[in-house]
This record gives sequence, structure tokens and C-alpha cells, in this order.
Amino acid sequence: MLFFALGLIAALTKSDLKFPEPLCTGLTIYLLVAIGFKGGVAIAEAGLAKVWLPACAAMLLGALIPLWTYPVLRFGGKISAVDSAAIAAHYGSVSAVTFIAATDYLKAINQPFENYATAFFAVMESPAILVGVVLGKLATKKSGDDSFTSLKTAMHEALFGRSIFLLVGALVIGALCGEAGMTKVEPFFVTPFQGVLALFLLEMGIVAGRRLGDLRKVGPFLLAFGIVVPLINGALGVWLGQFTGLTLGGATLLGVLSASASYIAAPAAIRMSLPDANPTLYLTASLAITFPFNITLDIPIYLEIARRLYS
Repeated sequence: MLFFALGLIAALTKSDLKFPEPLCTGLTIYLLVAIGFKGGVAIAEAGLAKVWLPACAAMLLGALIPLWTYPVLRFGGKISAVDSAAIAAHYGSVSAVTFIAATDYLKAINQPFENYATAFFAVMESPAILVGVVLGKLATKKSGDDSFTSLKTAMHEALFGRSIFLLVGALVIGALCGEAGMTKVEPFFVTPFQGVLALFLLEMGIVAGRRLGDLRKVGPFLLAFGIVVPLINGALGVWLGQFTGLTLGGATLLGVLSASASYIAAPAAIRMSLPDANPTLYLTASLAITFPFNITLDIPIYLEIARRLYS
């Protein structure tokens, strides 16, 4: 969080600090593979019998969030149909860095949680993107459009885009290798993880800081949306975690995932599938409003919601 704040300060003071694009890509790939592999090992240790129910619930929640946020944006905020669909897809999807920050926070306060929670992250991303793209395509469909081809392209991007492909692939590899595989790669995927995460958060702080000026363009409605909707989604996620039998820590993580908004996988898919959507709206909402709000203030809130539910 301190490195994220440093990045914000660098952007606000107009420092010339910036990360080369290949380095940003490398950091992202490392984090996704490390998260997926460790989650797969945890699934192998826990067994599918414990994982399948909360994972299915997480997948359902990821698909439902765009369905309720779309009409709020479309009719409450008077935002265009394609932009509403794009923003809804981002809020149904999830943020890897917010999830990592939440797990680190729970470890710091010695709050136990299910190690296989990474599986929830892996299954929530694609359904939300698919639903958002379908909403956008239906809203902007013109006579003569080949909807099947458009949706096929969108589904391919959502399922085989870089972030999902790496995360799910590493998850499967980790599940196949188990603890024996983790022992061999631990010096690379575990020991340097916190340092790589610090660099990534520094870069994300710079990116978020440079988009703070866009807040003037998105208006008060989207500012309120980016703060209130995550709280509602987070509470739903915590409740669903309790309902499916997760521990207090696991329910907190599901709440954090439900409250987060994607700024890696979703923008890439939306840019390709809904090119008419305005990037200023969906990137500013997810990256400049919701991400800093979640990473600095909201994780303890979701933990407190879980404590009240479990008390």
C-alpha cells in the first residue's frame, strides 16, 4: 500500500518515473502464474469436494453482478448502453492486486482463510466479461450484424485472454503437481513474491494517479457508483461465502473479490469486443475510483461485515 501511495505521489507531482511496458507485462505474468500455481496446489491439498460449491457460487455471482449494475448505470446514471455494459463487465470481473492485498492483510492480522480461495478468482473473471459483452452487443445490435461471430470472438477473448489463460493454466498445473511441485518452484514463486508485488503496486499507483484528472469528466454519479456498488457487492460476496460454508477469512476474500473491479483482463476484452465503449468511463471507474478505495479503506470493512455475520 505504501508503494501504491508512492506511485500516486509520483503521478500527482508529475515525476518522470515510469515503467517500461515489457516490465509491466512481465510483472503481471509473474503475479498471475504465481497466484494460479499456489491456488492449484491448495486445491490439490483440500480436494474438489471442498472447493466445488463455493467456486460455483463465485462463478454465479460474477455473472449476476453485471446484470444488476447494467440497469443502474443505464437508467440511473443515464449512461449509454454500450458504456453501461462495459462498466458492468469491469465490476463483475475481479482485481488480482486487490485480492493479493486482501490475503496479505488477513495474514498480517493472523486471520486464517482457505488457501484455495484463488480458485474463486479464477472462475469469476470470464463469466462477468461474457455477460457484459452480451449486454453490449444486444444493446448496440444493428440490422445485418453478424452477432454470432461477434459473440464468438468475445467468448474467445474472455476465456483465452492472457490473464485468464495464465491464471487457469497455472491453477491446473499447480493442482496436478501438488506440494511436490511447489517445493521445486518455491524459491521463485514464493520468496520474491512480495517484492514483485511492491513494484507492481508502485506502477499501478502511477497509472491510477494519472487518471485522477478524469474524475472531472465522469461526473458525480460514476464517482458514487464506484464507491457504493463495491460495498454492496462486497456484502453479497461475504454473505454468499458464509452460505456456502467458507470460514470467516474465506468469506472476507470472496467479499473482496465481489467488490473489486478488473483493470487487466476486462479492459483488453472490452476494447476488442465493444470498441465503441469509452475507455475514460470504464478505466476511470475501475482504476481511479474503485481500486484505490478498495486497496486503502474497504478490505477492513468487508472483514468487519464478515465478523458481524459470523458472530
